[in-house]
Amino acid sequence: MHRHDIPLWPLPAAIALVFLLGTHAAWALSVQAGIVPACIPYLEGCTSISRAAREGPANPVFRLLMLPSALAIGLHWWLAGRWLAAAGANGRTVRAAGAVAAVALAVYVAFLGTEGEAYRFLRRYGVVVFFGAGFLAQVAFLRALGERPVARRASVRALRAVCAIMLLLGIAHVAALTALGGSPFQDRFENALEWLLGLGLVAWFAIHAALWRAVGAGLRLDAGSGLGGG
Repeated sequence: MHRHDIPLWPLPAAIALVFLLGTHAAWALSVQAGIVPACIPYLEGCTSISRAAREGPANPVFRLLMLPSALAIGLHWWLAGRWLAAAGANGRTVRAAGAVAAVALAVYVAFLGTEGEAYRFLRRYGVVVFFGAGFLAQVAFLRALGERPVARRASVRALRAVCAIMLLLGIAHVAALTALGGSPFQDRFENALEWLLGLGLVAWFAIHAALWRAVGAGLRLDAGSGLGGG
């Protein structure tokens, strides 16, 4: 990275931090207000992220943190696609899937806490599309990255492990719907999976930040909008 380049790693690092703080702050505020029970949601599944952030003081705090995060996520994947393209790899799928994920998160957050069937539909499928499109962007990023020498770095192996874990969680969700559909345990299981998927997303962006920092990825000011590093 050149001396005057803007480093890229703080962006995914900030996304990871804000996502982690936003979800847990919403949960803590809702527990304090008596809206959701006090428990370990990752293990007990007593509440979903959506439920924790839907009402009371948690809702405006969650929106205030997560709406800018949607924009940051879209920018992150756009820069990731440009970074890959600068190295001769195909970054179009990364940019497209990342844009869909960012829009879906913005829709989900914007309608969280609203009433009506249309709003519930947008909330429900907003979060599904967010995780699905985000996972597609992750897989496309790793596939394009596999052609580059940086793919041997430990951080890339960690990103692959995160993707594998998130895929297994998705498979577990489908299996639970088949085996536990309609049972009281289903909601708790799905809630816990949502928290674990969110944690996987935090891990992805944190590791992505470590990768970009290790390779010196940056926005090259002295060459227009070029990207360097790697």
